[in-house]
Amino acid sequence: MSSSPFESTPLLATVVIGAGQAGLSAAGQLLRKRLRPQEDFVVLDANDGPGGAWRHRWDALTFDAAHGIHDLPGLALGTPDPAEPASRVVARYYGDFERRFGLPVVRPVKVASVEHHLEGSDVAGETGFFTVTAADGRIWRARTVINATGTWDSPYVPYYPGIAEFTGRQLHTRGFTAASDFAGQRVLVVGGGTSALQFLLQLDEAGARTVWTTRREPDWTDRFFDASWGVDVETSVSARTTMGLPPLSVVAATGLPVTEQYRAGLASGVLISRGPLRRITPTGVVLDGPGPDGGSLPSQGRVADGLLAPGGSAAGGLEAAPALAGRACTEVSTEDPLTTWETDVDSILWATGFRATMDHLAPLHVRERGGGVVMHADGVSVAKRPGLFLVGYGASASTIGATRAGRRAAVRAAESTAGYL
Repeated sequence: MSSSPFESTPLLATVVIGAGQAGLSAAGQLLRKRLRPQEDFVVLDANDGPGGAWRHRWDALTFDAAHGIHDLPGLALGTPDPAEPASRVVARYYGDFERRFGLPVVRPVKVASVEHHLEGSDVAGETGFFTVTAADGRIWRARTVINATGTWDSPYVPYYPGIAEFTGRQLHTRGFTAASDFAGQRVLVVGGGTSALQFLLQLDEAGARTVWTTRREPDWTDRFFDASWGVDVETSVSARTTMGLPPLSVVAATGLPVTEQYRAGLASGVLISRGPLRRITPTGVVLDGPGPDGGSLPSQGRVADGLLAPGGSAAGGLEAAPALAGRACTEVSTEDPLTTWETDVDSILWATGFRATMDHLAPLHVRERGGGVVMHADGVSVAKRPGLFLVGYGASASTIGATRAGRRAAVRAAESTAGYL
């Protein structure tokens, strides 16, 4: 075998990148496969403490409002105080898991790049090893890499005309700290997922005047979220990732559950979509759909329309939605002035989700032209790069999916390195 500039760096079986739900699940399974901490594998985490992305959540997001998390293998979460901030609950739980099993977590390590190198006789077989390089120059070598970096570091804000000219405050949910910061303001919340619903309710309770905008009618569902529902969601998402298509948003796969809390929000008008956003002005926004008097609202989706219709289980009808101060938008030549209207807003909250954090994988050239990654049927193995596994991606983006995927990736990694240990 030819000499390598990395010969002085120990060759591990696996490097796990990320210490969130998926990364910790993978690390725990590597231990069960008898891989030795530090000698055979390490876990690299960009944070300065346990908790993954959860440690950055705002304090107002209590555990009961976070829809919970799934147990990590071998350590039950128990029953936390529902009023405790989710960030504290999860950081404590993940830290307990790391200590209980002696996981070799190295932090803080911000991974800058992952590259693959072929070795002499390995060229024909496309094996070799990966190098994982940190922003501070540290390097790890491994036969396999389990990437569990999630999405928190890649917030998504869509482009709208006028977005750069808005003089008020704009922030993505990643930068949200407290609803009280917006008391007395009119706040536009952009996005059709459950996070948008939670922000709308929090902001309303804190004394903000909210306006909700969605690209299409909200995807309300009355389906019970049972085990078969979870399987159906994973199947639909996997069908896209095996073809190399980017995963859809969470709400596109799950829908919005009609809970009692959300029923009340529908009845009060807080959770009524006022139509799609068309453009942003220096001091407000132009919406398309409802009139400024609150009448002629667009459909809220089949389920919500049934609830809001006269005689439905929520009080009032669509025509009873509270009016919003605004004015007919007669100066927009490309839009229908009868349905387009403008309202002033003080702040815009982009609850528009995240994208997979994978820039550090760019040297591996695994992305397709559309931005997706072709995955094998197991949901974790990258088709273009044997030895690379993605967890917390696509169907495994939920905590229960991440737990399953982490275990699966660890099994695959252990199998592919068995001949080298």
